[in-house]
Amino acid sequence: MTIADRAEALASDTAMVLAAGLGKRMRPLTATQPKPLVRVAGRSLIDHALDKLEAAGVAKAVVNAHYLADALEGHLKARKRGPAVSVSDERERLLETGGGMAKARPLLPDPFFSLNSDNIWLDGPTDVFHDLSRFWDAERMDALLLLVPHARALNYRGKGDFHLDPVGRITRRRSGRIAPFIFTGIQLVSHRLLRDVPVGPFSTNVLWTRAIEEGRLYGISHTGLWFEVGDPGAIAPTEAWLTRA
Repeated sequence: MTIADRAEALASDTAMVLAAGLGKRMRPLTATQPKPLVRVAGRSLIDHALDKLEAAGVAKAVVNAHYLADALEGHLKARKRGPAVSVSDERERLLETGGGMAKARPLLPDPFFSLNSDNIWLDGPTDVFHDLSRFWDAERMDALLLLVPHARALNYRGKGDFHLDPVGRITRRRSGRIAPFIFTGIQLVSHRLLRDVPVGPFSTNVLWTRAIEEGRLYGISHTGLWFEVGDPGAIAPTEAWLTRA
């Protein structure tokens, strides 16, 4: 990233890192450790995510924790570099992605970045957080999702998630069809998306559906590479790609 890129303002100084899941698909590696601590290319998954935030200039991170939360908190406390981390404690009840955001809302500015703790990606000409910030329009958007086309989604074998219209509004893939874009797990979120939320655990998909109906869910295409690291078999191919990059 150039000095000019850094000079451009980020839409937020804070990101929520979703790290509370059970990591069932990553078994047996998650039998004794939470998925965010699984190592890829010599670093834990959550360190890959936090290092990207630091490089982009995102100063604060809110990390939610449920499964083997003590191990995750200990790891976060031992980090010697930014961003500054706060923990949203979900030990008593796993709240899923939407519920986790709703619980952490008092710790989050408006808007805030959100990313999955198991994300690994390579940036394009600029980092993804500046890319999202450049396109963000609070007047029109409840959330802005970073999407990636199939050609740049490595290890991914699904049918895709979304379509984009010419101005960036999102629609969902129809059942049985292929959609050109996959959600990377990275987004920029307005507090407006979190209004009137359900009580207890729920998926962010509930909020996205409402935003789509209101024409307020938008997306942009990632210009770098993104890696699906959902199971142990994806680790070695991802490490090979990162070595070549």
